[in-house]
Amino acid sequence: MTPTTDEPDLNIVHLRGRVTSLDEPRSLPSGDVVHGLRVTVTRALRPGASRAAADTVDVACWSPATRRVAGRLVVGERVEVDGAIRRRFFRAGAAPVSRYEVEASRVRRLPPARPRPVRSGEARGAGSP
Repeated sequence: MTPTTDEPDLNIVHLRGRVTSLDEPRSLPSGDVVHGLRVTVTRALRPGASRAAADTVDVACWSPATRRVAGRLVVGERVEVDGAIRRRFFRAGAAPVSRYEVEASRVRRLPPARPRPVRSGEARGAGSP
């Protein structure tokens, strides 16, 4: 379908996944402070695949509210992130670098995932009877 001129552009991200790393808040030369984290999100299982793949997404928290939540997170915790994709340009040494990341407008903790019940006849994890 070809978009018409009446359809606005859209850049909305909604992630739900597990925190896999947390950065310390950084003060930038501009005076802004950013708190970064990584969220791993499992993809839907593809037909014929034996297991689902996962994507690791960098998230930047710029606002005081998102930095506050990010500062209280721990690795392994489940989170939900709303925001938009941004391409950020910066220097690493003398070289210019760019990176895509989600700029969070909202971050919230999710309750821990409930364990999936083991069905009769299914293999159990190591150490289980």
